[in-house]
Amino acid sequence: MKLLVDEALQDAVAHRLTTAGHDTTHVRILGLAGQTDDEVMALAISDNRVLVTTDTDFGTILALTGAAAPSVLLLRGIGDSVDERVDALLDVLPRVEYELSEGAVVVIEPDRYRMRYLPIDDA
Repeated sequence: MKLLVDEALQDAVAHRLTTAGHDTTHVRILGLAGQTDDEVMALAISDNRVLVTTDTDFGTILALTGAAAPSVLLLRGIGDSVDERVDALLDVLPRVEYELSEGAVVVIEPDRYRMRYLPIDDA
């Protein structure tokens, strides 16, 4: 799976996901640290990458705009350590890979994960 790790997460998260076999990069590596959420999302879309973040703004933007991409993996309530974050991601990724490839927001919490398909339509 192709992943783009947001600057809200450590560079080491991206490195560990790469080591685990995912095509992963980090916004800092790409020179996008400090860029707007829209710019980060545009890169994820253009590179066909799933955005990995702790920033709830990305889900909000997708809901407000009705956009169908990019897919987002959102960590909520997971510890701050690289090990905790990578373990949570590697546990859930195999279960949601297809949905992410089709367009989804997956919220990973300590004891569960939740998923919404894109585009989000609350009407």
